[in-house]
Amino acid sequence: MVKEMLTGNGAAAWGVRLAEVDYIPAYPITPQTEIIETIAKWINNGSMDASFVTMDSEHSMITAAGASSATGARTFTTTSSQGLLYGFEMIYTVAGWRVPLVMINVSRGLSAPITLGPDHNDILAIRDSGFLQIHCETCQEVLDSVLMAYRLAEDERVLLPVMVNMDGFFLSFTRESVEIPDIDKVRDFLPEYHPKHAFFRAGQPMAQGVAVLGGEFYSYFKYQMHLASQNSLNVYKEISDDFERIFGRKYGAIDEYMMEDAEYVLLMTNSFSTLGKAAVKRARESGIKAGLLRPRFLRPFPDAEIGNSLKGKKAVAVIDQNISVGKGGIIYSEMAGCLYNEKNRPLMLSFIGGLGGKNISQDEFEFIFEKMINSADTGIVEPPNLLYTEKEWEGMTKLKEIAGRE
Repeated sequence: MVKEMLTGNGAAAWGVRLAEVDYIPAYPITPQTEIIETIAKWINNGSMDASFVTMDSEHSMITAAGASSATGARTFTTTSSQGLLYGFEMIYTVAGWRVPLVMINVSRGLSAPITLGPDHNDILAIRDSGFLQIHCETCQEVLDSVLMAYRLAEDERVLLPVMVNMDGFFLSFTRESVEIPDIDKVRDFLPEYHPKHAFFRAGQPMAQGVAVLGGEFYSYFKYQMHLASQNSLNVYKEISDDFERIFGRKYGAIDEYMMEDAEYVLLMTNSFSTLGKAAVKRARESGIKAGLLRPRFLRPFPDAEIGNSLKGKKAVAVIDQNISVGKGGIIYSEMAGCLYNEKNRPLMLSFIGGLGGKNISQDEFEFIFEKMINSADTGIVEPPNLLYTEKEWEGMTKLKEIAGRE
């Protein structure tokens, strides 16, 4: 084991290298291009033994990845933002093939307007496809999650593709100290992939319902995907225990921070959770019993784990780094369904922040805790709040005035 200062993209590339992937179809897009550039360099200098092919588009890239995985090759690819949407058709297709490929999405806000900053509308657009989703906070977690994703996807009880998500720029280009595990330990955790079934072997196909006629057959296969996705949480618990035994790091389906005696909880995902944890520490120093809950899995949605974690809490602020136009925060809606039948569920407040990578300031976190405390005292929950400071509004107004004069 060695430690290096790695970007999130660099950690992702190391995860792929350690997984001893066979085939990588690729297409560049900011901010994930560093991943495939690093892998291409290693293959070129002989540090990594894999086939690397630059495709003509994300649609072709995902098609090639699915076909490769269906033959039994361990396959990786990666994309971001508009690239993920460009290949959207094949996302559903390869999930239906039940192929265990792993993709990384480096989240970036969707146009229009065009931005390079991160939010999660890209990754959440595919939440119903059948891909499992693991969302990462740190560079170390990115590397480790790639290894765990292959182990999960390739398990015969699952056989679904996995998407590992990290925030563009805030994590993809941020350097952190990362432990690069020894290859012998990785091979102990993630053996070579030898599938019992492969889609292109007529006698033993991986998926037996690629083309069906009639809704009853279609319903059967879709429900099988649903059951496999739900079952993946139990499989993941075994994988998590193995990972901790071998590498000493523990990753659950959810991440709890100062939750044991918390009364007021922030619920966040991905790298901005680090900002939330700092805000929780400051809230604790001011006497507020604060905590943070971070779902690592968003598909399947870990309802039971989240429900247990939030028992006895007074209020939960769901901070969505996304927006479903015409509805509001996506994860807030997921949480409403998760907690609806709980008898003593906490009050739940909705906040939308971090769109396009907009910072969430300490003042805004203090505003969130104030709103939670007031709601717990009065029982009144206000409509969703867009996190936007007075200073930011003044800057926006000034730009509008300039544009108006021109």
